[in-house]
Parts: sequence; structure tokens; C-alpha cells
Amino acid sequence: MVATVTATTAGTPPETTTVPPNSAPFIFVVTGEPSGDALGGALIAALRQRVGDGLRVAGIGGERMRAEGIDSLAPLSDLAIAGVTEVVPRAPTIFRHVRNTVAAIRAAHPDAVVTIDSSGFSWRIAQRLRRHGERLPLIHYVAPMVWAWRAGRARRMARWYDHLLALLPFEPLYFERVGLACSYVGHPVIDSGAGQGDAFRFRSTHGLAPGMLVLTVLPGSRVGEVRRLMPIFGETLRQVEAALGPFRVVVPTVETVAETVAEGVRDWPGQPILLRGDVAKYDAFAASRAALAASGTVALELAMAGLPMTVAYRLSRPTEILLDRVLKVRQVNLVNLILGRPVVVEHLGPNCTPAHLAATLIELIQDEQVRAVHREGYDKAMRLLGAGEASPSLKAADKILEIIAAHRQRQNP
Repeated sequence: MVATVTATTAGTPPETTTVPPNSAPFIFVVTGEPSGDALGGALIAALRQRVGDGLRVAGIGGERMRAEGIDSLAPLSDLAIAGVTEVVPRAPTIFRHVRNTVAAIRAAHPDAVVTIDSSGFSWRIAQRLRRHGERLPLIHYVAPMVWAWRAGRARRMARWYDHLLALLPFEPLYFERVGLACSYVGHPVIDSGAGQGDAFRFRSTHGLAPGMLVLTVLPGSRVGEVRRLMPIFGETLRQVEAALGPFRVVVPTVETVAETVAEGVRDWPGQPILLRGDVAKYDAFAASRAALAASGTVALELAMAGLPMTVAYRLSRPTEILLDRVLKVRQVNLVNLILGRPVVVEHLGPNCTPAHLAATLIELIQDEQVRAVHREGYDKAMRLLGAGEASPSLKAADKILEIIAAHRQRQNP
């Protein structure tokens, strides 16, 4: 027997296809930013581990998802945008990609759609699919931070999605109480290998003496944030150099901002070494004394590596004023949020200045007691995220396959 899957296209009668109940699934995976691309790449690899090479995938992603077989329908550089004033000028491009993605999904008849983070983009896709009457399972991976701001988003999600995969253990409650099924699967950072870098290999590759001070700087993965932070980070490094003397700077980056980063580091001190790829990045973490990073998911990779860090972020002033009014938490770094106390120093908005950043970075480099507090906090945060337990990516893959199987069963009772 076969399961029946019905799809429609605007202005045309419903079209019906049949799917063998035990066939390998066809999954449409969509993200709009590099952090989601990393999650998507790991998820597709886990799905393939479960079902074999018969797995079919399509969607939108970056270099990590392309490596797992996605021929992206759109470049992430069109979608990886943060901030209200930054999004508005790009809205026509984003809406065009939403329309094209919805049309592609409806033409492809996948077994399920998995959207990853990027709520401004992915939720519009889910909403339009439901408006067109699509009944295929819609699954979202990475819960929005409704515990921090805009709690009403949980109820909005429940209108469109069948299931939510959460990275943090306290998140399911916020969504289950408004009727959206939610599973805590753990944070994939614990599978990343971020703590397995090879410092000797990195120093040998780049001709760095064992005693040379190395700093890692991560200016972000979106063009807007990179352009705002690069000048601040450059001046920060000049102040650190004036206080401590020479060092080398390592700047891991991703394809969405590689050219912008390369241009921005030209006048930095420390003879910047630009890197691409996780293996090189994690080797750099192992060889570094401290890190300066744009606030984001990379903080968990740094914590996994045990590399003392400080984080920074700037948005346009109107966006910063808006967020200051609506945020329900004063900490945004995931390490601090998981621990419930400030371990990582955050320099946000007007406090993101070279003087503040340099002072914190110098302390991280020189003060062994401060470094020990960071490492102890990082270890606890990783344990709370599920380090040592089953792979989060495999947990997510298993839940997605379970949802697909249940949907096929409903179509073929």
C-alpha cells in the first residue's frame, strides 16, 4: 500500500502524488543564516546516517548544507540580515525568495519541510504554505527566544507549525502551553568538535613560535554586523597591542562575509590570518589565549573549546533603542543565559567601545583567576546542554523521521 500526499498550486486543482510508506524521505530544509546552515548540515548528515543514501534533500542553505547535497535556491547573503532598519531596504529581495521557495516546495511535494532559525524568513514560508492549504508536516528547528522578548511569537508559531525542535532544556514549556508540540533535542555544539582543536598543528601550519600570543577575533556572519564591528575590533586590537606588545590575530569567517572581512582586516595589527572551515577554526581556538567575538552561537563553540572570551554587538541606534525597551533579559550571551549568571562579559550597544573591549580582553589574557572562572563556567554550561549524552543532531533527525512516519500513517490508515 502507499500513502497519499496532496499538494496544490495557486490557481490550479489539487495534485496528488503517492509515496511508498517505507521509502526514504524527501525533506525540504530551509535556513537564512550561517548558524542555521551549520545546524542544517549536521541535521542532514544525521538523517542520512539514519536512512542511508536514499535520502533526498532540497532547500536553501550555505556551504555546510551544500556539502550535504543541498543545491541552494538562494544565496544566504541575500537573507542573513539583522536589525529593523537593516531589513527594510532588503524586504523586496526577501519576499521574492519567500515566494520562490513556497512555489518550489509546492512543486516538489516533499515529505516534510524543516525550517531552521531565521524566523523573519522561514515563518513567512510556513504561513504561506498553510494559507495555500498545504498539509505536509512543517517543523521548525531552534526555538525563538520568547522568554527574552515578544512572547506572542509562540502562539503565532502554533498556527503554522506541527512541531518545534528546541536547543535549550527550559524552552518546551513556553510553546507546549500554547498548543505547539515541542521537543528538547540538545544543542549541536556538543557534536561540533570545537573542543578538539590541535594547537600544535595550527602553529606549525602558520609558522608561529610556541610562545607567540595568539588571539581569535570573530566579527560575525552577516554583512551589516561585520561592517559595524570591524572598525571597533580593529581599534580594540591596536589598544591591546599598545598595552601588551606584539601578537598574531586569527579571523575565522564564512562565505557570506569573507570578502567584507578580508577588506576590513587590512589595517589591523597582528598580521591577521583569515581562515575558512571548522577544522582550521577549532585549531585556532586551541592555539589562542583569548577571543573577541560578535555575540551569537559562536560563543558556545568558544565555550566548548574552553577559550576565554568577551562578546560584543552593535545594531543601528533605532534598533538598539527598540530592543532596550522590549527585552526581558539583560544578558544575551547563551553561556550566561544557560548558567543564569554573568560569566562572559558582554559589550552591547553604546558599551561596545574599543576601550571597554580592550580592557576586558587584556584581563582575559593576563589574569589566571579570571580565566579559571570562565573555564569552570564553560564546563558547567556544556554539561547543562547535554555534553556526553546522545547526539542532538541525531535526536532531531529521529524526531523528524517519527513525524514523517506518523503523517504517512495518517494518510494510509
